[in-house]
Order: sequence, then C-alpha cells, then structure tokens
Amino acid sequence: MGRLEEIGEQRLEKLERVKSKGIDPYPHRYRRSHTNQEAIDLFLAREKSSDDMSALQFSLAGRVMANRVMGKIAFMDIRDSSARIQLYFNRQKLGDQIYQDLRDLDIGDIIGVTGTLFRTRTGELTLDVAEFSLLAKSLHSLPEKWHGLIDVEKRYRHRYLDLISNEEALGLFTNRSKFISSIRSFLSSKGFIEVETPVLQQLAGGALARPFITHHHALDEDLYLRIALELYLKRLIIGGFDKVFEIGRVFRNEGVSTRHNPEFTLMECYQAYADYNDMMKLVEEMIHQMTIDVLGSSTITLEDQTIDLTPPWPRILLRDALIERSGIDFREYPDTASLRRRMEEDGMKVDPEKDRGRLIDELVSTFVEPHLISPVFLVDYPRDMSPLAKSKPGDEDMVERFEAFCGGIEIANAFTELNDPIEQKRRFQHQIEQRPDTDAEVEVIDDDFIFALEYGMPPTGGLGIGIDRLTMLLSGKQSIREIILFPQLKTKE
Repeated sequence: MGRLEEIGEQRLEKLERVKSKGIDPYPHRYRRSHTNQEAIDLFLAREKSSDDMSALQFSLAGRVMANRVMGKIAFMDIRDSSARIQLYFNRQKLGDQIYQDLRDLDIGDIIGVTGTLFRTRTGELTLDVAEFSLLAKSLHSLPEKWHGLIDVEKRYRHRYLDLISNEEALGLFTNRSKFISSIRSFLSSKGFIEVETPVLQQLAGGALARPFITHHHALDEDLYLRIALELYLKRLIIGGFDKVFEIGRVFRNEGVSTRHNPEFTLMECYQAYADYNDMMKLVEEMIHQMTIDVLGSSTITLEDQTIDLTPPWPRILLRDALIERSGIDFREYPDTASLRRRMEEDGMKVDPEKDRGRLIDELVSTFVEPHLISPVFLVDYPRDMSPLAKSKPGDEDMVERFEAFCGGIEIANAFTELNDPIEQKRRFQHQIEQRPDTDAEVEVIDDDFIFALEYGMPPTGGLGIGIDRLTMLLSGKQSIREIILFPQLKTKE
C-alpha cells in the first residue's frame, strides 16, 4: 500500500473512532463569536489600553494548518479567511479524555475552539483552549508546505487546495473582489448606474471575435454567448440613461494563453455628452483610486520594477509609436494588400486572412505593446480597426479611439462612439465586404441596433476594461490563470 493510501486509511480509522464516541464529525452548525482577525484586533486594542483580557472568551473556528502534540501540551494553528492563529492545549486543564481526542485531529480538519487569548513567552498571540469541537474531518492530507502542488495545472484544476495551502492565493482573490468593489464604488460616485444586459444574444456584436453558439429549445433557435456588452449598453444611452455601466462575463471562442481566457470578466461604461478624452481621464483616475483603495499605494511592482499609476498618464499617437518601433507608417499603406507586402518585405509571416485593421493591430502587439511598461494612452486609430468609433474631425481615415497600456499589456479600450446610423451601417457593410467568406469572426449587421441609432444617440464616450488583465497587472502576475478562480482547462482523461 502506498503512502497516500496509508494516510487515507489512517484518517478513515480516526473518523470511525470519532463516530464510536458518539461525536458527529460533520455537525450542522457552529457559532463563532469572532473571526480570527477580529479576535486579534480586539485583543491588541485592549492590550494597548492595558485592559484585563483574562475574562474575555472567544469562540473561533478554522482549518488546522499545523499540529504539534508534545506530551502534556499541544499547539495547533488554525486559519479562517481572515487570519491564522495559534492554539494552546493543556492536558491538565482539559482532562485526560478530552486531551486524548486531540490525537484524532489531523492537519486539514476544521475545528471550533473556545478560550482566552494570551501571549506566549516568545510573544505570539495564542488562544488557551478550554474546549474544542470537530466540525469537518478531512479525509485527505494537504500538500505538505505546498510541495504537493508544484504542478501549476493541478493548482488551477484543484483551486480549493491552492486556496487552502497558499495564503498568497487567498489574498490575491480577496484583492480581486476588492478591485471590483472599488470600480463599482468609483463609478457610482461619478453618477453611473449599474445595469444588466443579455448574456444570450441573437447576434454576437460589439467586438471582433468568434462566438460560442448554443441552442434555445423553447424558441427553437441558435443564440450566441455575448462577446461584448457594448451594443445593449448603447441602447440604454439612446433610451435616456446618461451614464451606465456593467460588469459581466463575456465569452470568446478563441485561443488560450497567459493573457487570454475564453471566458472573462469585462467592465464597460458609457457616458452621454462625453468623448474619448473624458474616458481617458476616467480610466487614469479610476485605476489610481483602485490601487489606493486596495493596495494602499499609488505604485505597483512588476518584476522588481516599480510603476507609478498617478495621473496624468502620457498620451502618444498610435501612428508615431508604430513608426518609432516598427518603421512602418500605416498612412503609406492604405489597403490590405500594400500593408501585407510591406510586412512581408520586413520578414514577417503574415496571415492571408487578416484585413488591414487586424494587420495594424498585429504590428502594435508585436512592436509597441511590449515596451509600454509605465501607464500610457495610445490615441487616434485607423478607422479599419474601429468600426464603432467616431471619425476625427477633418480626417475620415482616423477615429477617436485610445487603448491604455501598462506593464506591457492592454488594460483599457475606449472610443468617442459613432452615433450616425447611416455611417454605422455603411461601416458594418464595408467590414463584411473586406473579409473572406471563410472568416469565422465576421460580424453580422445588427439591424435592431441601427434602428435604435436612428432615433438618435447623444455624443457619447464608451470604455471597456478587462477585469482579469487589470487584476494581473495590479497583482504583479504574469498569467491570467493566476487571477481567475476556475480557468478553463482541457477535460482530464
């Protein structure tokens, strides 16, 4: 029998021994008086004021993370979602029978304890246990000091073990939740209304991406999981809301990488009577506020490099950045064929299925993006790249669009929104005509959205931020899977 099987057998034997004593190893409930951190904070506050702590009882609970039984005394560490705390068990105080029950506890078990707090001779805050209860028996051993989950895929596939054994992971996902709360708070303070729009849509619009398709049996028609939030949110601006936002899951049936997951969280917001300059100000202020709210600082660390997120962030013309980094001026190549030839002359392998807009996007990703470490806005994009953005006054070939970059990744995308229904329909048609029939990402014209635009949409600024990438950046992580609780993985054979 292998080591793991032996551990499993030993735990099952302990489980049966607990049951034989008439103890329910999985009781219905346990009433805590405090979380671990609340107990610690209360003790420290009273200690500071020299109050007597001996009469103050705490009932705490958590998972056993360390277990040291030494003759007549024993120490354990338990951890809940707030903090880890040490427990002290004294045989003389508990009595022989109860103390013997400690031997049926293992690392990984969840227990409840009641007692008073004190400091050991080494100064460690510790609970002197007067009574304890088994709340859930763990039938498997935890990875020892994390050595059992060096396999990164296993960490993602068994995220619960990652969270149990790795306090950093628990803190990371706690911060992710706080980042989202900070976004909500910031936008609400600016007068934005949070709304919800359909996940299942008849047309996959608002972005260039391959959708997931499902079937609605009651309606007997195929629907798409949304690839963006944009077109429904703009319908609400048309309907009379001045400021709206949504934080929701979107789905793109594309590749998986350190920066892409097919299912991700997107925040989009739209503001009437605003443009992309207003959205730039919103982005830099919001991300700066998030870091202050959650991290307590305006700076972050990425691979030992300190990045200051304090506004204002520089604005750089996309055209200038591309010329500087790649030597290619897209103005000199007004169609797909000429730009493709130039890229091939420079030794690049060019996908024959990509149109001019996506070729320019590839140039940005290859030559410019990796160098944008400090926060910066790339502004003013070719119209080919942005069919939903408004043209710059006096220059029909360019649109008022920006992307925000930091740490070498894109973290935000925004437009001055196109609100001319005739021009919008023309651009949709042109976009489809320029793409090959085999292109799986072709966006069908959303006639209902065009119809809504015909009623009139005020000048509007729109913004999209990928929550996962932004959390990556602010947490100093290099892979998007590190900050998604349950990333999509291939089914295990």
